[in-house]
Amino acid sequence: MIAGLDTSTPVTTVAVLGPRELELHDDGEKPRHAQTLQPLLERVLEQAGASWDEIERLCVGVGPGGFTGLRLGVATARAIAQARQIPLAPVSSLDALAAPHHGRVAAVIDARRGEVFAALYEDGERTLEPVALAPETLAGRLSRGTLAVGDGAVRFRMELERAGADVPADGSDAHRVSALMVCRLGRAKEPVDRDALLPDYRREPDAKPQ
Repeated sequence: MIAGLDTSTPVTTVAVLGPRELELHDDGEKPRHAQTLQPLLERVLEQAGASWDEIERLCVGVGPGGFTGLRLGVATARAIAQARQIPLAPVSSLDALAAPHHGRVAAVIDARRGEVFAALYEDGERTLEPVALAPETLAGRLSRGTLAVGDGAVRFRMELERAGADVPADGSDAHRVSALMVCRLGRAKEPVDRDALLPDYRREPDAKPQ
């Protein structure tokens, strides 16, 4: 069995992939990763009728995304892997966001500071590597009919739709990074050493030492 988690956005999402597939997430109204991640992991295992002894791989979304959320998610995954000797597989959160969709896709995560983290895909292949940029700059790189998904697409809907992108309704699951997709992508990846599992920040954190 495979377990997965993602904390790149305000939503904390976890999943188990095996004989039974199950995904759980919090409401994401505000970042509460420290309060919800561990309870969600235990609950998803319980509801799937599984235990940590059955988990053969742990897959984690490494961003790009919010600094605090990513740091906590990666630290939790590393601690679990060390304590239970479980192989770790990193997955791009943007890849997981785009993977359920076909054709031209823009995966867009709100980066705050008036920017987004984004990557572009054509039939599953990246055509723009993950980058932090202004939504207007991203809009200038989109072709008409591109499907834009993620909380960044919701926040900057006007700019992206003006460029001809299709943005699903605000409440659509298309805008949430799926931990099940993190599991599916991660099972095909080579595991990494625990100390080599690092967040993909793509820019400096908001808070800086004085």
